[in-house]
Amino acid sequence: MDLTVTNLGRQDEDIDLMFQSVPKGWKAWLKSFNYRVTGVHVPSDKSKSLTLKAEPDEGVAPGRYTFLIKAQTVDGKFVSSARVAVTVNKKKEEEESKGVEITTSYPVLQGPPDARFEFSLQVKNKTDEDLMFGLGYEAPKNWEASFKPAYEEKYISSLRIMAGQTQTLAVEVKPYPWSKPGEYHILIKVDSPKAKGETTLTVALTGTHKLEVGTSNGLLSLNALRGKEANLSIYVKNSGTAPLSTVEFLSFKPENWKVKFNPEKIEGLDPGELKQVEVTITPADQALVGDYSVNLSARGGKDTKNLELRVTVRSPTTWGWIGIGIIVLVIAGLVILFITLGRR
Repeated sequence: MDLTVTNLGRQDEDIDLMFQSVPKGWKAWLKSFNYRVTGVHVPSDKSKSLTLKAEPDEGVAPGRYTFLIKAQTVDGKFVSSARVAVTVNKKKEEEESKGVEITTSYPVLQGPPDARFEFSLQVKNKTDEDLMFGLGYEAPKNWEASFKPAYEEKYISSLRIMAGQTQTLAVEVKPYPWSKPGEYHILIKVDSPKAKGETTLTVALTGTHKLEVGTSNGLLSLNALRGKEANLSIYVKNSGTAPLSTVEFLSFKPENWKVKFNPEKIEGLDPGELKQVEVTITPADQALVGDYSVNLSARGGKDTKNLELRVTVRSPTTWGWIGIGIIVLVIAGLVILFITLGRR
């Protein structure tokens, strides 16, 4: 509940705030922004907004409760009081659940967003009639929930319960894959024309660590000269829902080869964030011409992604020209030889 402290005087004032009366079974305090306060500084002819927070104990009965708040200047010359009334209503579940009792041993389940959560509910028909109950739910946006009889795989939208009997119901909850870590509540509704009940289930989502590693053009091949550096750009993306504090890189390469990463590791990668890494691969000086496999590995949090590259080692261009020159000289020598022999 919002409160306003106004200074109608001609000078700035420090105002002390206190509770003169708090109902039994209640806790109450004042907040300014996110901090608890027992006083505020109010400039002349200005106002300050406060928030009254009141929390009842578990056993507080429905009814009207009054809080008395006193405000006074530090020197005690100016004093003002305000009464705040809070009405506690009967819980909606208590009013509507007279004919239905819903219980569960595990109302809170925890896991990652890509998991499926299955709750087991016991639904009791407390009336003296056999009733057909419709099943429904209210869940966060893009979340799904479905109902199944206990130990069966078929999905249902209604449940028949005999008078005074209890049926076990399974509720399967599928979170939105991109939901952030935190607690999410699902309201389960069981109703018929003569009786209805509700209960709230909670899913506590933990963050997931998921890496994506690849090249911008999708190619995983590279040409290189022995003993010479060849460069390749790769991207690293955090596709999970939890931030990654560090992403480190490793390489698995042929003997006497060199692989360098720039940067050597990534400090901090938020969900959905993408960063580029430059990779320098240097084949051994004695590497033979041909294809080789080089594996790059990125490790962040609980996830590891590998990238296998095909590196083709070729001879330097100068050796190619030397080879062509040798072939030309051989052909020329043969031509001269044939001409000489032909004259004889």
